[in-house]
Amino acid sequence: MQKIKKVLIANRGEIALRILRTLKAAGIPGVVMYHRVDRGAPAVREAEETYLIEGETPVAAYLDIENILSACRSTGANAVHPGYGFLAENAPFAKALADAGVIFIGPTADVIELMGDKVSARNFVEARGFPVAPSAIEEDDPATFVKRVAKLGFPVLIKPAAGGGGKGMRVVYEGDNLADEIEKGRREGERYFADGRLFAERFIENPRHIEVQVFGDQHGNYVHFWERECSIQRRFQKIIEETPSPALSPEQREEICTAAVGIAEAVAYQGAGTVEFIYAPTGEFYFLEMNTRLQVEHPVTEMVTGYDLVYEQLRVADGEALNYTQADITQTGHSIECRICAEDADADFAPAIGKLLKVREPVGPGIRVDSGIIEEQDVTTAFDPMLSKLIVHARDRQQCITRTQQALRDYVLLGVTTNTAYLDNILSHSDFISGDVHTGFLAEQADVLKQSLSPDTLNFLLSVAALTDEQLCNAVAEIPELYAAMGHWRN
Repeated sequence: MQKIKKVLIANRGEIALRILRTLKAAGIPGVVMYHRVDRGAPAVREAEETYLIEGETPVAAYLDIENILSACRSTGANAVHPGYGFLAENAPFAKALADAGVIFIGPTADVIELMGDKVSARNFVEARGFPVAPSAIEEDDPATFVKRVAKLGFPVLIKPAAGGGGKGMRVVYEGDNLADEIEKGRREGERYFADGRLFAERFIENPRHIEVQVFGDQHGNYVHFWERECSIQRRFQKIIEETPSPALSPEQREEICTAAVGIAEAVAYQGAGTVEFIYAPTGEFYFLEMNTRLQVEHPVTEMVTGYDLVYEQLRVADGEALNYTQADITQTGHSIECRICAEDADADFAPAIGKLLKVREPVGPGIRVDSGIIEEQDVTTAFDPMLSKLIVHARDRQQCITRTQQALRDYVLLGVTTNTAYLDNILSHSDFISGDVHTGFLAEQADVLKQSLSPDTLNFLLSVAALTDEQLCNAVAEIPELYAAMGHWRN
C-alpha cells in the first residue's frame, strides 16, 4: 500500500474482527474503536491498538462523526473502513473524512448521496435504460400521489425514499387503506431516516431478491463477482443468502450481472458495491437499489470466487487498479450464509437478551464462522440482534445444504435464545431444497417453520447436552481444593 498507512475500523462485532484480520494479513496497522459495552469483544481483544469512544447511547457513539475524526487524529490513522451499517452509507461522513485528508474505504460522497436515495437512484438508472418497476414518486406531485399509486394496480410497495434495511416498507393490497398506509410510511421514514419522502412500486407477487457484487477502481475498470440469492427474508431483512442463485439459467445470470456492471460504470463507482434486483417469476428483473458498501453476505461470494473482498477494497482505496479481468473471476461450488441472531422465532422474532454461558462454534470442511461474540458476553438490545454468521461451502448446492444443517446443529449457544433451529427448519423445507422460494416464503410458511419442540422435550435435550459436556462434567466431579487438602478422613 502506498497511501494507506493505518486504518481505523469504524464498526464493531463480527465485521470489525473480519476487517482487522485482513489488515493483519496485509501487514497494515489497524485500530479498533469501541464503546465501553464492547470492551471485551473479540475485535477489541485481538487488536494491537484500540480507541475508546463515548456517546449518549452505544449506537450514538458509533454514529458520532466527530468521534471518528478524533480517533484518526489521536491514533494517526489516515484511512477509515466503515464496514456496513452505522455510517457506511453516510455521504456527509465520507465528505468529512475527505475534508480532513482521511481516506474513506468506499465510494465518493457524491456517489453515496446519489445511489443512497432510492428516488434519485431509480431515476438515474431508468434514464440510462436499465429496467425499473412501474412506480410513482411522491415529490413529483404530492397532491396526486395517492391517486397515482392506485393507478399502479394492487398490491403496491410503499418505501421511504431515504430508506434501507427494510425499514418503513409496507405492502398495500387494496385501495381502502392506501392513504392511511402512506401516512404511516411517511411517519416511519421520518422516524428512521429523518426524511418522510416516499415512493411506491408495483409489488411483484412472489418475487425473488437477487443482488450482484460489483467492483470498480479509480482507473475506469469495472467487474462483477457474480450474484447472490437473498430471497429468504423476514420483514424485508435477509437471514439466509446463497450463491449461485438456484433460479437463474446461465443466460439470465449473464444478463443480470452485465446490467449490474453497467449501472456501476454509469455512476463511476469505486470499491465494493451491490446492485439489487427484484426478479419476477416470469424471468424479468427490475432494479431495486444499490448498496454503496460491503454487504453482510459478502463471505458467500468470497467462498465461491476465492477473492478477499475487504483486501480488494483496500487496494482500490489506495489507488491501485483491478489486476484481473471479468474472465478471471469464476465460481467454484456453492455457498450458503446463515445469520445467527439472538431472537425468538416463535415469538414473532422478538429480540432475546441474556448472557452467553456457552459458545462452541462448528468446525469442519468448508465451514467458516464470522463471529463477534465470546462466552460470558452480555447480549442486549443496544445493537442489531445478529451475533455471528455461519458460512458454508461445498461442491454443489445439495451438499452445501446438508453441511450447513449439520453445522447449525453443532453450533452451541447457551444462555440466549437464538434462531439456529429456525434456520435449520428452513433448510429442511422441501421448497427451499428445490430452490422454489421467494421473498414472502417465510411469512407464507410461518406455521410450518415454527420450532416444534415441546417445553418438556426442550428441557430434556438441554439436560442431555449439559450432562454430555466434558468440561461441565469434570467441573461438577472435581473436588474443591479446600476439601481435597483435608486428605482422607471420616467423622
